[in-house]
Parts: sequence; structure tokens; C-alpha cells
Amino acid sequence: MRGERRWTLLVVCLATGVQLLNVSAPSVALPEIGRDLAADLSMLQWVISGYSLALAATLLTGGTLADLLGRRRLFLAGLAGFAAASAACALAPSVPALVFGRAAQGLAAAVLLSSSLALLAQDFAGPERARALGLWAATVAAAFAIGPLEGGVVTEALGWRAIFAVDVAVTLPCLPVAVRHLRESRDPGASTVDWRGTATWSVGLFLGVFALTRGGVLGWDSGAILASLAGAAVLLAAFVVVERRERHPMLDLGLFATPTFTGASLAVLIMAGCSFGPFVYLTLFLLDVAGASPTAVGLRLMPLSAAAFVVSALGGRYATRLPVRASLAAGLLLCAAGLLTMRGLQASTPWTHLLPGLLLTGMGLGLANPAVTYAALSVVPTTRSGMASGVSNTFRQVGLAVGIAALGALLPAGATGQAATFAAALDHMLVASAATVAAGAVVAVLLVRARDFVAEPLPAAAAAGRPPVPAPQARAHER
Repeated sequence: MRGERRWTLLVVCLATGVQLLNVSAPSVALPEIGRDLAADLSMLQWVISGYSLALAATLLTGGTLADLLGRRRLFLAGLAGFAAASAACALAPSVPALVFGRAAQGLAAAVLLSSSLALLAQDFAGPERARALGLWAATVAAAFAIGPLEGGVVTEALGWRAIFAVDVAVTLPCLPVAVRHLRESRDPGASTVDWRGTATWSVGLFLGVFALTRGGVLGWDSGAILASLAGAAVLLAAFVVVERRERHPMLDLGLFATPTFTGASLAVLIMAGCSFGPFVYLTLFLLDVAGASPTAVGLRLMPLSAAAFVVSALGGRYATRLPVRASLAAGLLLCAAGLLTMRGLQASTPWTHLLPGLLLTGMGLGLANPAVTYAALSVVPTTRSGMASGVSNTFRQVGLAVGIAALGALLPAGATGQAATFAAALDHMLVASAATVAAGAVVAVLLVRARDFVAEPLPAAAAAGRPPVPAPQARAHER
């Protein structure tokens, strides 16, 4: 990688890392936030889910805006917005204000994330794209796993508000680098924003996650929950109808006619919800039941981070030699094995009980993340990379928001104060997650295929006037 492409990769990975630290870092601070702002667990879940939900609900619109207005312009706006929303979280006087700030963070992160992958797709192709996506995926895995350590250290040293102050301190220096080095691009075929699709998708998704999050508190047969579930079903069905009729939809349903795109989207949905989701509750267990300090919890989860980062980086480097379908399926199966290995955790269990499962899960995430991202972006031309990246990241965040909410429904009310009850619920979460991730591996084997990849020219070849180079190992991957 040479010249401006190095700067593109650096600033995109740094911004992505800051966004995804905000998925896991605040989870370590939830007990302190609850004590400081007088909130119960059902409200505290929204500190995590509110961010992921806002991110998931607006990523598709962010991708459309990036294609329409320019990827660089949206990336810069997202950086500024994320810094402002982080400052609002740091100053939040109550839980509703904090959740509102987290939602604003999610909106800004949607703009950033949808434009960031498109920036990579426009500057890299062929083996260079595979390596760049490998480093990007390593950043994703490392940021999520390092989050608890960063959150723990900062919370113990400076308090939970400092977590969001750090976001401001890291995000602002990215602005001048992005202004100087990022190259503008857009989709010449993009026209208008699909506001009807945005409305039906966003509200429908919110109602569904609200029902999953509050069902155990209000009762699954309560009027509010039944109405929310019905509203979610109607609005999401309306979203499909709107997108089929819209002249310029924010989600081109025709993309799902390509089996590889469908397989990659389902795989990333499952991976996010059932591989990352359980770690929110594992963190709470270690904090509230095992009595570990926030910093100790972060250190105990570090093996996952290390394994995911190393394997992701290597996976990107050797992506042109490894079949995408096999890498994705193997990664998901390793995740499933890791989740099952962590069962049986008790309040007095030594931390080494978690070590094999963390390593297996980290290796699985590190192997699957580059493969699923490469598969999603390689089935469309670079002019449509904004929408493709928006869809992929939307499925990732939907999986995370729904996974946290659905797994939380397995946790009985008041379980955080009862070691045996919480441990039993955590076992159920791990088993359910492992079974779902294993099913995701089957989906990957059945749907992901290299003949769906679009041929793209390598930047060097294009500059020299040589003919396009087909997607790497297209036929070898079929084998």
C-alpha cells in the first residue's frame, strides 16, 4: 500500500475503532452508571442497545447519503457529530439523557461507518482490498474486545464519564488528517434519499428491540409489548413493500438475488448477535456476581482481543489464498466451539476457565470478520460500495442490538444479585448462541460462492493501462 491509500486506511481504521469501542467499553461501567444515575438493569441495557439500535436504523440511509453527497464529506460530518455526541454523553445528568446521547453517537457512527467502508472500497481492489479489509476487520475485533479493558481502566481511574471524554479526545485529531488525505467520491447514479424506507425501517426496528428489551419487565402478554411486536411486524413488512416500489430505494432488494450477498448478510447478523452479544452479559456476571473490578474484567477478556486481532490481520494478508466460504464457515464454527467451552462459570470459578473459550472465539471472529466483509463488498462494483457497506454494517448492528435484547430476555428479573440464577441464565445464553452461530456456518457453506464476485481492476494495473484483474482466486474458491 502506497501514498494516500495508507492514510485512508489509517484514518478509517482509527475512526472505526473509536466507534466500536463504544459498543463494549460502556458495558464495564454499567454498574457504576446505575449507582450514579439510579437506574435498573432494564434501563441500563439501553445504554448499550440505544447506540447499536440508532446505528442499525440509520446505516442504510447513511450509505445512500454517502453515495449521493460524497463519501469524504459524510465521513468528515460523522467525525464532527461523533465528537459532539460523545461530549453530550460525558455531561449527561440522567439515564434518559445518557441514552439520548448514545443514540446521537449511533447516528453519527452510522454516517462514519457507511462512508468508511466505501472509502476503502474505492481506494483498494483485488489483493490490496483483501489486505485492507483484513486490517479493518482486525480493528473491529480488537476494538470490541479491548473495549472492556479501556472502559475498566478509565472508569476506575476517572469515572464512567471519562469513557466518553476519551472519545472526544481521539476523534477530533482525526479531522485534520481526513481533510488532508481522503479523496472524494460518489455514485454518479445516486439521486434522492428514500425517506419512506428510512421511516418504516427505523421505527419498525425500534419497536422490535423495545419489545425484546422490556418484555421481561412489563410481561410478554402486556398490551405495550404485544402492540410493539405487532407494530414492528407491520412496519418491517411495509418497509419491504416500499423498497420494492421505490424508484431509488435505500436498500436495493435485488442485491439479495445474489446468494453470496445474502449469505454474507445473514452470517454477519448471526455473528454479531450471538458471538458479541453474550459478552455483554458475561461482563456483567464478572462484575456483579464474581466481584471482579472493571480493570480485572477487561484483562480477563484480553485473550479474545489478542486472538481476534492476530488472526484477522493474517486472514487479510492471506485472503487471496484462502477460500472465502471456508474461512467464514470455519470462523463461525470456532466461535460456536468457544461459546460452548465457556459454560459452567460460577462466582468462584478461576479466570482460567474462560481462557480456552476466549481464544477459540477470538480466533473464530478473526477468521470470519475479514471473510464476511470481503464477500459483501466483492459482489458489487465500487460505485455501489456505499449501499453494500451500509447493508453489511446494518446487519451487523441489527444483530448486535437484537442479540443483546433477545439474550437479555433469558435473564430473569433480579438475577444480577443471585449467583446461581445468573450463572444458569448465562449457560442458556451461551448454548443458544452457539447453536445459532453453528447454523450460520451452514448458511455460509450453502450460499457464499466466489463466482458471484465482481471483477475489479487493481489500482496499479489501472494506472498502467493494463486490463482488469478478476476477483482473486474466483475459481479456486469454488473448489
